[in-house]
Amino acid sequence: MDIIFLILIVICLLMSLKIFLSIRSKHQFLARETILVLVFMYISLLVSFAMFYLIFMQTGSSILLDNGVPVTGSYFQKLNTCLYFSAVTLFSVGYGDINPVGIGRFIAVIQALIGYLLPIIFVARSVISSE
Repeated sequence: MDIIFLILIVICLLMSLKIFLSIRSKHQFLARETILVLVFMYISLLVSFAMFYLIFMQTGSSILLDNGVPVTGSYFQKLNTCLYFSAVTLFSVGYGDINPVGIGRFIAVIQALIGYLLPIIFVARSVISSE
């Protein structure tokens, strides 16, 4: 039942995105390609930084703490934690349940900076291309 509900949510989100992208105005400020590039950039950055964290964790470095305890578990549990932390950091949510330590702090700062700059670049590119 949960999987059906999840599939319906995804279908609704995709339909909303399709409607948003199909709206055309006299001056088209946003091109479909620009939005798709932004989405794929976010996804690739999220996964790339998660792989950075995972590589450090797999080599024995404790760079992420889950409620003050180093992240342990199977490979997929660590991957899940790294993807979650990467998303929370990239989108500047910062729940605080997982904290970076050591070199992880530097990587997280770089990722958060990119997360802040990407929308600015997107807006600037949209405004410049519409003129």
